[in-house]
Amino acid sequence: MEIEIQSKTDNLLLGRTEVRFVILHEGEGTPKRDLVRSELAEKLNAKKETIMVDFMRSSFGARKTVGYAKIYKSIEDAKAGEADPILKRNGLGTKKKPKKEAPKEGEEKKEAPKEKPQKAEPKAQPVEKPAEAKKE
Repeated sequence: MEIEIQSKTDNLLLGRTEVRFVILHEGEGTPKRDLVRSELAEKLNAKKETIMVDFMRSSFGARKTVGYAKIYKSIEDAKAGEADPILKRNGLGTKKKPKKEAPKEGEEKKEAPKEKPQKAEPKAQPVEKPAEAKKE
């Protein structure tokens, strides 16, 4: 696996460095995101935890993957600047949703009605056939 850096841009407004790269992986499958992060960390002299791989796209039949990554100065900056799905894909986890609390002892649960009234089904009424005209 060989990584080529296509472009490297410092984004001072967002406090990160944006990197576009190409991976050549002859005889192998598409590399895992974790492996790409560690290789980029070696090439760019950064910590692996601060690198967020945004996407990696491979073409069918080609042994080439194009990708985009963002390198932050700290993990806190990365958590503040990235969306939850990107953080989760890169192994930084997300905020957990608060669980619903159990009702307190003094509060009673509202009970649902035990039996639902059944709707009466309309009976099919016989269709009257029109009287046939008498033949004279």
